[in-house]
Amino acid sequence: MRVLGVDPGLTRCGVGVVEGVAGRPLTMLGVGVVRTPADAELGSRLVVVEQGIERWLDEHRPEVVAVERVFSQHNVRTVMGTAQASAVAMLCAARRGIPVALHTPSEVKAAVTGSGRADKAQVGAMVTRLLRLSAPPKPADAADALALAICHIWRAPAQNRLQQAVALHQATAPKGRTA
Repeated sequence: MRVLGVDPGLTRCGVGVVEGVAGRPLTMLGVGVVRTPADAELGSRLVVVEQGIERWLDEHRPEVVAVERVFSQHNVRTVMGTAQASAVAMLCAARRGIPVALHTPSEVKAAVTGSGRADKAQVGAMVTRLLRLSAPPKPADAADALALAICHIWRAPAQNRLQQAVALHQATAPKGRTA
């Protein structure tokens, strides 16, 4: 499975591509950051994010795009920019028919480090170890994008089995009754 992880942000949008399957060594195919100038007009910044994501989709042809689920923060302006960049990434994937998976920050941290409360340094260290890199990807947004891709590769098989079980239960449940 080839996954493009996207750590959405308006100033720095982390992107990273990981290939592999759960239970086997994973391979990093690329990592980087799409940057926009903080003083540019919002629409222009979103276009730059879109163009950057499109280049990554063209170059790496992922099967899935894993995006960090936006969560409520104290700074509404920050969360709005993050949500807008997240929507751009989802739109780019949807336009191409590529499935999008959303993962919360604590879900990603728990998958990669074993603790949903891990800090950025711990995530970077584990990404470095899991992908057998010589140094942690910089900036942290890039490491977070790789962590999203790793999380999805590891969690997707279990999520798929759960979805299949729910679908089977709904298909075989007597009509008019709820379980």
